[in-house]
Amino acid sequence: MLRFRFINKVPAIFRNKYILTILIFFVWILLLDSNNLISRVSDMHELHKLKRDREYLKNKVEADKKKINELKTDNHNLEKFGREQYLMKKPDEDLFIVLTPAEDRRITRKNN
Repeated sequence: MLRFRFINKVPAIFRNKYILTILIFFVWILLLDSNNLISRVSDMHELHKLKRDREYLKNKVEADKKKINELKTDNHNLEKFGREQYLMKKPDEDLFIVLTPAEDRRITRKNN
């Protein structure tokens, strides 16, 4: 008798074995399976981020290839690059380095 009172309190839609099976299936797929919905969404976000990174790196590689080609073909560009990037100078020259405040802060943070 107690069993029948408990069954009568459960809504009719949950007493249907097909509905109950479908609900269990969806709970399993959404939460319990190794390829659940939560992990799929996070994997899709990661894939999207990796695709953006790949495009950025492809563009960076192309720009670097152009710069290398310019440096290999023209000595003037090679001298300009050495002077700007590595602060090289000729023996009879004086070198004055002018930094913006942002560059100065970045260098002092790097050294500390």
